[in-house]
Amino acid sequence: MEKEKPEHVRVGGIEVTIWGNNGFQTVTMQRTYKDKNDEWQKTQSLRVNDLPKAILALEKTYEKMVLKE
Repeated sequence: MEKEKPEHVRVGGIEVTIWGNNGFQTVTMQRTYKDKNDEWQKTQSLRVNDLPKAILALEKTYEKMVLKE
């Protein structure tokens, strides 16, 4: 039972990761941002302005998963 290397789709600060394990795939999504100390952080919470980027990232992820050869 071997896990596949994760694939990433990024649109701006939104990243969707495709996880594969023996033909079964799942996805996770996160947003990267800089905090008040100018350090990079990650969260699963999205702001209203992140929604168009999240939609585009999910559409690209779907295409990558469905059209994968």
